[in-house]
Amino acid sequence: MAKDPVRVLVTGAAGQIGYALVPMIARGVMLGPDQPVILHMLDIPPAAEALNGVKMELVDAAFPLLKGVVATTDAVEACTGVNVAVMVGGFPRKEGMERKDVMSKNVSIYKSQASALEAHAAPNCKVLVVANPANTNALILKEFAPSIPAKNITCLTRLDHNRALGQISERLNVQVSDVKNVIIWGNHSSTQYPDVSHATIKTPSGQKPVRELVSDDDWLKGEFIKTVQQRGSAIIKARKLSSALSAASAACDHIRDWVLGTPEGTWVSMGVYSDGSYNVPAGLIYSFPVTCRAGEWTIVQGLSVDEFSRKKMDATAEELTEEKALAYSCLS
Repeated sequence: MAKDPVRVLVTGAAGQIGYALVPMIARGVMLGPDQPVILHMLDIPPAAEALNGVKMELVDAAFPLLKGVVATTDAVEACTGVNVAVMVGGFPRKEGMERKDVMSKNVSIYKSQASALEAHAAPNCKVLVVANPANTNALILKEFAPSIPAKNITCLTRLDHNRALGQISERLNVQVSDVKNVIIWGNHSSTQYPDVSHATIKTPSGQKPVRELVSDDDWLKGEFIKTVQQRGSAIIKARKLSSALSAASAACDHIRDWVLGTPEGTWVSMGVYSDGSYNVPAGLIYSFPVTCRAGEWTIVQGLSVDEFSRKKMDATAEELTEEKALAYSCLS
């Protein structure tokens, strides 16, 4: 039996990440090779012509799974009936802008898009926020879409998770698919904590701890963490544009694992609504290790946290608490 199409919204769809993301979704990378999709693409009126160009290209690519395209600058039309929403659109920080300026622009964008999703999305719509500040944008969206369950609103830290896997695989010269269970704790910002304390590598003689195989704690606690934290800036420096391809790929990974489940014995990193696990203040959107089953994520419990990790986890939670306060001050 053919499946019913799933409606997937991408906001900021005419931008760099959107342009990389929509063909991946249309090809089945996000929801699976047998899942038809209808793409809803939203962008701002000045980008309407570019958005129409993206729609033309989607038609020209003749994707078998793509059962329709809605390209619009109207948030209500874009949000109507969507099952998955990938929020890529946001206001980027420009030179000379204060954090508060960026925050207040994004607060107003996410407040209005939250209202459109609240009123028009399908029940049980899953939301992934990609635009920075991703954790706090997701929190604002949650605030103004009270009927969407808190567990359905997440933010993207899978890009950082994948970056951490990539750094370990390069360092040890192993396949990235053989590295698992790194963790990104906290904020999708330069305070995030990439943690390999529980990560392992598949070897011919079974799973081995990453820490044991790297056997260089100075690198793991220093350069490795810094490289993952600063990777976005390094790519902008090299490419003169931000990381669009890897961000789009990570967004697909995030939704795919959330909807279809994580492999047995493997966890991934997702920015989710904190319930106080690992002494992270409840009510923040914070990145935790999670497993997914039947469309639901669960925070992995009972992992040991050493003193070094505790400090890093607390520092990123502190930044998120400050961001939350700043965002709420923009509302009043």
